[in-house]
Amino acid sequence: MRRIVTRVVPAVLLALALAVPARAAQDAASSPQARAYQGLLKAVAAGDYVAYKKCMTKAANEGIEKQTKEMNLDPKKVMGMLQAMTPTDIKYTAVKVEGKKAVLDATGKVGGEANWGTINLEEEDGQWKIGQQSWTNAKK
Repeated sequence: MRRIVTRVVPAVLLALALAVPARAAQDAASSPQARAYQGLLKAVAAGDYVAYKKCMTKAANEGIEKQTKEMNLDPKKVMGMLQAMTPTDIKYTAVKVEGKKAVLDATGKVGGEANWGTINLEEEDGQWKIGQQSWTNAKK
């Protein structure tokens, strides 16, 4: 009996440990925050500046307007830059929600290279909107 316990218990614990990250990724992928980010990705892919701005928080939109003006860019150029920088093959790995703020973790590829992303969201006017995102090729 003792041998069974010493073999079965570690195997069960290992199975549970492996299931937790899979469950977190599944939960993240089906979250309202991931759906909000998917909306942003769709707007970027379509080159739709107006739709893109609707996906962003008010504060982020102010920053976008300021940068666009400083760099003397029109919306078409902004969207072209975003299309070039936006990761592909995105997989959501975790989501953490605290009240009206959330952090969505993801992986993706930029220029074919693995990247890890952190997307900060806020709930505004009853909808989740992207405040800031950062992507890096340095593994977390």
